[in-house]
Amino acid sequence: MHRLLYSNILTFAVFVCFMVKYSIILPTYNEKENLPLVIYMIDKYLGENSYPYEIVIVDDNSPDGTLQAAELLQKIYGSEKIIIQSRAKKEGLGNTDLLRYKSVDYDIVTGTRYACGGGVCGWNLKRKVISRCANFLAHLLLRPKASDLTGSFRLYKKEVLKQLIESSVSRGYVFQMEMMARASVMGYSIGEVGITFVDRLYGASKLGGSEIKQYLACLLRLFFTI
Repeated sequence: MHRLLYSNILTFAVFVCFMVKYSIILPTYNEKENLPLVIYMIDKYLGENSYPYEIVIVDDNSPDGTLQAAELLQKIYGSEKIIIQSRAKKEGLGNTDLLRYKSVDYDIVTGTRYACGGGVCGWNLKRKVISRCANFLAHLLLRPKASDLTGSFRLYKKEVLKQLIESSVSRGYVFQMEMMARASVMGYSIGEVGITFVDRLYGASKLGGSEIKQYLACLLRLFFTI
């Protein structure tokens, strides 16, 4: 798993300038056990390659002690590297607006599991079918410029991200899909890199029936409004 993640990060690095300071945003909800390993792997790779960076942990009021784990990691790695944003209630991914990546040739660079040699590791058949169906419906209705609308491994130019956030209204997981759909309509250039998505070591996915219903409702709304 470590080798796959390193490979994905390395592939993304070819799209960005060496002198840029990277802000890596980690939205968390009940990730107490996974967070230390993720932070270690990010710090190891970026530190070894002398990339200037900060990691912004945005905790969504996790009841499992994720915030306390983040605070401990902040003491270990330093407050200049670990920045914590904690929210009083669960607001979803769509309320996070801190990402500050820049790319060289594209307005947006997105990881894809469905093209460029990408894939998934550790998913059962049900999750693969749901993901494929969700992506197929999105492409059928929205005709975006990206092959993977439901992924969240992306690099944005700061000014592009700001405009997309201001124009998007969704919350939760569908926020990611809306941002890419609007980016296509607004004419932003989008580059893709194949990634291998490795499932979490601890805990379970937060994707459930309510998220699927929300996704379908958002998809129809975007079809009629964008």
